[in-house]
Amino acid sequence: MPSPYRAIFAAPGTLVFTTAGFIGRMPLSMMGIGIVTMISQITGRYGLAGALSAALAMSAAVLGPQISRLVDRHGQRRVLRPATLVAVAGVAGLLICAQQGLPDWTLFVFSAVAGCVPSVGAMTRARWAQIYQGSARELHTAYSLESIIDEICFIFGPIVSIGLSTVWFPEAGPLLAALFLLVGVWWLTAQRATEPKPHPVEQHTGGSALRSPGLQVLVAAFVATGAIFGAVDVVTVAFAEEEGHKAAASLVLAVYALGSCLAGAVFGLLHLRGEPSRRWVLGVCAMAVSMIPLQLAGSLPFLAVALFVAGLAIAPTMVTTMALVEAHVPRSKLTEGMSWTGTGLAVGVALGSSAAGWVVDAHGAAAGYGVPGVAGVLAAVVAFLGYRRLRRPVPTREGQRERDSQQAEERGEHVA
Repeated sequence: MPSPYRAIFAAPGTLVFTTAGFIGRMPLSMMGIGIVTMISQITGRYGLAGALSAALAMSAAVLGPQISRLVDRHGQRRVLRPATLVAVAGVAGLLICAQQGLPDWTLFVFSAVAGCVPSVGAMTRARWAQIYQGSARELHTAYSLESIIDEICFIFGPIVSIGLSTVWFPEAGPLLAALFLLVGVWWLTAQRATEPKPHPVEQHTGGSALRSPGLQVLVAAFVATGAIFGAVDVVTVAFAEEEGHKAAASLVLAVYALGSCLAGAVFGLLHLRGEPSRRWVLGVCAMAVSMIPLQLAGSLPFLAVALFVAGLAIAPTMVTTMALVEAHVPRSKLTEGMSWTGTGLAVGVALGSSAAGWVVDAHGAAAGYGVPGVAGVLAAVVAFLGYRRLRRPVPTREGQRERDSQQAEERGEHVA
């Protein structure tokens, strides 16, 4: 392991909570595609399968920040365990209703309940933020590691979920995802030494973390970014089917995630100077530009190469986003702030998937890549318009001294 990554694990308990977080995060990439595979296997209705997956995503987008807000107030253990039990119960109900052929409305009800799944990635990032509070370089490496873990989940999660549901039995993919969630969250919340301290209600002045102007820019841009991801997934499956190799879609999408994973690993080794807001705008623009080659895709090998290159911009942009969230959101609302970015992505994925599906049905897969192209342009526009809001954090009274001290340290590093 390269020395910067080895160094961040010198703090006690970091390896354990990272491993637990990895297990608990696997459902992020397994549950939605597992539901689509399960429903299509049982009923043959892809429209219903897609609608249920969207219902799950939208429910998680609504409930996720609220769960994280409670975590900031009461602590991870007290909130995550009950929320996880509710989510697992929702998945269990969905599987039973699907297997028994019960009415469609029951499937939507339990999909919505399953959306109570907590944002495990936000929980582990909050732990890193507490351990390396004020240490910009270590946090940069830690957030890079978290992005690598995200991409590893997206490389292997869909392959495992689809494989189990098609080879074993239709419910196997979502069932394993629920087990991963249960084990991961229970193991993570058992690590009390690294759990961020909760902040009492009286410290939560000013309402939601989303009232931060900087966070609003990040979430708006992430809606467009999520549309890129959702559209690319749908169109790539359709493109592979038109090419006569539908099964190859999972491999092509794994290459997309691999590009991001490798870029995140390298990015974590760098000791970057300058404004994170400028790097973030450049990253969003790079993601937009990387959509151009997709418009020229004529074969699966070309598409795989184009997606690998496009993936190189993802993880560095995500890492910088987390650093900006920390700078613009009070520490008492940090977990909630990180969850809002995930909400933006989830909403964008649902919108992008729907738009891409409509374009593919109307004009074919090749035209479908225009959807992520447009989404990339929108993300870049939001980034440019919101740049001034991101340049300077506006700290609240809470954490004022802490932020002043951190900024002084960073200025000292820049001078050096």
